[in-house]
Amino acid sequence: MAATELLTTKVRSDGLGLRRLFRSLGLLDRFALFVLFALVLVAIFAPLVAPHDPTVPAGPPLSAPAKGFWFGTDQIGYDILSRVVFGLRASLVGAFVVILSGVVIGGLIGLTAGALGGWVDSALMRLTDVFLALPAPLLAIAVVAAIGPGFGHTLLAVAIVWWPWYARIVRGEITALRHRPQTEAAKLSGISRRRIWFRHLLPGALPAVLVLATLDVGGLILMLAGLSFLGLGAPAPAPELGAMSAQGLRFLLSSWWIPIVPAAFVAVLAFVANLVGDGIRDLMGSME
Repeated sequence: MAATELLTTKVRSDGLGLRRLFRSLGLLDRFALFVLFALVLVAIFAPLVAPHDPTVPAGPPLSAPAKGFWFGTDQIGYDILSRVVFGLRASLVGAFVVILSGVVIGGLIGLTAGALGGWVDSALMRLTDVFLALPAPLLAIAVVAAIGPGFGHTLLAVAIVWWPWYARIVRGEITALRHRPQTEAAKLSGISRRRIWFRHLLPGALPAVLVLATLDVGGLILMLAGLSFLGLGAPAPAPELGAMSAQGLRFLLSSWWIPIVPAAFVAVLAFVANLVGDGIRDLMGSME
C-alpha cells in the first residue's frame, strides 16, 4: 500500500488520528512544528501583529530594544519588529509560490516523461539535466539581473531553476508505477490514458513530492534571503529579511540589533522548516 494510502487510513481510523501522527514525530520535530506553525500564523496575521506600519518611521532612529520597540528601531526609525513580521510573510509566501510552481511544472514534466517513456522521456530528461547542470543560485542571480530587481522577479528567477528536482522525483516514481500489475490491468480494462495518469500514477508520486517540498522550504528561505541581501529583492522600503540585514551591516558594532534580528529570524525559520521536513520524511519512510 502506498504511503499516501497508509497515511489516509491512519488518519481516518479514529478521531485521534492526527494526534497520533503528531505524537509519532520526535520531540524536537514536534517543537519545530509548533514554532513553524506559530511563525506562519504571525505571517498570516501580520497587519494585526505588527505594532507599527513597516514602511513608516515609528520612533527615533537607532533606538535600542526597549518597551514600545521590542527589537529597537533602525537607522531611519522603522520599527524592526514590524518589519520582521512582514518580512516573515514575504519569506513564507515566496517559498510557497516557488514550491507550488516547482510541483506543477516539474510534476507535469515528470509525469509526461515517466508515463510515455521512449524518446519523450529522453528529450524531457535531457532538458531537465541542462537545468540541473547549472548552479541554481548563479542562474537565479543572472535572471534577476537581466529582468531587474523586484520581489516578483526574484520568485520568477528561483522558480525557473527549482522545477527540475521535482521533475526527476516524479519521473522516477511514475516509471516504477507504470510497470506495476494494477497499472497494466487498468490499461487492459480500457480506462483512458488521462485517468490512468491522474488517478493511478500521479497519486503514487505524491509522498515523494511532499517530502521534497517540505525539505525545500528551508533552502528556499535561505536562497530568497540571500538574493534579497544582494539587493535583488523588492526595492526599499519593502520589508525583506535579507535586505534588512544588508542595509544594517554598517551598524553591526554600534547598533547590533539592526542586522542581527532579521538574520536571526531567517536562521530560525530555515532551521525549524528543515527539522519539520526531516520529521515528515522519517514519518513517511516508516509508513511504507
